[in-house]
Amino acid sequence: MSASALQFLDPRVVTRLANMELRARLVVEGFITGLHRSPYHGFSVEFAEHRQYMPGDSIRFVDWKIYGKTDRYYIKEYEEETNLRSTIVLDTSLSMGYASGNRVSKLDYGASLAAALAYLMIRQQDAVGLVCFDEELRSYLPPHTTRAYLRRVLISLQKARPSGRTGAARSLHQAADRMKRRGLVIIISDLLDDPAGVIGALKHLRHKKNEVIVMHVLDPMERSFAFGSDAVFRDVETAERVTTLPWQIQASYRAAMAQFIDTYKRECSEHAIDYVMMDTETPFDVGLTEYLARRERLG
Repeated sequence: MSASALQFLDPRVVTRLANMELRARLVVEGFITGLHRSPYHGFSVEFAEHRQYMPGDSIRFVDWKIYGKTDRYYIKEYEEETNLRSTIVLDTSLSMGYASGNRVSKLDYGASLAAALAYLMIRQQDAVGLVCFDEELRSYLPPHTTRAYLRRVLISLQKARPSGRTGAARSLHQAADRMKRRGLVIIISDLLDDPAGVIGALKHLRHKKNEVIVMHVLDPMERSFAFGSDAVFRDVETAERVTTLPWQIQASYRAAMAQFIDTYKRECSEHAIDYVMMDTETPFDVGLTEYLARRERLG
């Protein structure tokens, strides 16, 4: 894989592809290419060695390429075989449909990131599940490890459309109640809900012994508020409109946004939750590296 593979870590490139499975595969291949050129090359993303097939071994670990060359069965032995159960929780509310200028929408970004994470998890022999929510849970796929199940996850992500108001706190409580076994929970959301309520739901997930990563996805303009002169702002969830001069309120807006982000960052830190601030221009390898880093610590 050449430098051309690295372009698939760029959200603007990846989201031009219609097929979610293709997006996921190319992002992960680009990511692995990058790992081989970085200090993170020690992450276990490839098998360590082969051994001869023994009765009782699962045939899903047979290396069929070697069989084709040698007419003998060999098993891939991985450096770190785990039973890690991972659940990706994706916000599909109307606010996630926002995109400024010609940027990628938060939902398209989040779904593509979720697809790449799911693809990488299956490659790592981890079980993966998917939860989609707006005002409440809209879909729930419990974690499994097969490639056939991965396709179900990817199809669900490809069909995801922004709908409903944001109900992150309520939905995360519902998700925590549905998870009967502990595991790794990765939340991809703009978190545009009452922070106190969302933090309470995150604590619920931690109380059930889950490891939690929050990937906070915003549009760059939601952080900078660098709009032009007169502007009309419409709430995508309520359709309420406000006319204002952005430059007059930019400083106070940025201060409020910084406080909003800092609240999540501080509270997550206090409750042993990994927090990652991202926007829709952040390369996908940031999220994938965070997953692998947490997985290494759990190992």
